[in-house]
Amino acid sequence: MARGGDLEVGGGGGRGIKSGGGGGRGSPAGNGYSSTSAPYLIEETGTQWTSWLVPMFVIANIAVFLVAMYINDCPKQYHSRAEGSCVAGFLGRFSFEPIRDNPLFGPSSATLEKLGALQWAKIVEKREGWRLVTCMWLHAGIIHLIANMLCLVVIGVRLEQQFGFARVGIIYLVSGFGGSVLSSLFLRAGIAVGASGALFGLLGAMLSELITNWTIYTNKAAALVTLFVIIAINLAIGILPHVDNFAHIGGFLSGFLLGFVLLPRPQFAWLERRNLPAGAGFKSKYKPYQYVLWVVSLALLIAGFTVALVMLFRGVNGHESCHWCKYLSCIPTSKWKCDTF
Repeated sequence: MARGGDLEVGGGGGRGIKSGGGGGRGSPAGNGYSSTSAPYLIEETGTQWTSWLVPMFVIANIAVFLVAMYINDCPKQYHSRAEGSCVAGFLGRFSFEPIRDNPLFGPSSATLEKLGALQWAKIVEKREGWRLVTCMWLHAGIIHLIANMLCLVVIGVRLEQQFGFARVGIIYLVSGFGGSVLSSLFLRAGIAVGASGALFGLLGAMLSELITNWTIYTNKAAALVTLFVIIAINLAIGILPHVDNFAHIGGFLSGFLLGFVLLPRPQFAWLERRNLPAGAGFKSKYKPYQYVLWVVSLALLIAGFTVALVMLFRGVNGHESCHWCKYLSCIPTSKWKCDTF
């Protein structure tokens, strides 16, 4: 989500954006897993899922954007000479707001606010908690939409093929919600839209999946370094002005913890238990450290959401509890100022 001014958006640059990225993965070694050039590897003893939920998410986001543009109806809105005229006027009511008003080629802030953009005052004071969910389906402009949807396809399709629609859907939705909650705790000015919290959740899940299934991968160090670099670059973008890094961080942490809960792979001996001789024993489904990570991550996830939601609806300002946290989302320089300081 973007930060400052009138608009916060997710997944790209421009007027405050939550940006998402993709990543690669090392190849599993033996143990019933076949190597491929794709980021995720397919279990020989399992079934590869057909990805349909991620494409449906993409279609839903595009549909919501079209509805937002239809409702916005730029030609019927008054624009001063300083703002300029609607962009791509030949599109009629689907034309974009003037560049000065929205450089990402999309609807006005008023339209986004009407349709469910994240706004602290409406969530806390008017108890419109549903905005914590609706904001992740809205996009500030077509540039913002394309950037986020490309990231979603690159990251999400492979995850869904490997782990199924249910687990990936849960990670996407819960991470988007987590990003919205953390963003609302720290950012009180303007509005926010975008799916970058959800996208960062998928990135976090990729990292925790690598860690919890560490023993089945070759080139572990290279895979880990690659993921860290991708994540670091995306988080670094968040320290620029008008970019909501709190949504990135909230989504990433939610997805990271959910990855330990939902994405551990069974031991090979357990998968092959039907082929063992009668009476032969086999190991438990998961390794002991996977069970430990599962319990700890689930406990942290529940505790984190409980504390964050209580603080949010009590009107707690996150900056009062963490004075240095403001630097996680914007670092002032001689070139720009941070309007939330």
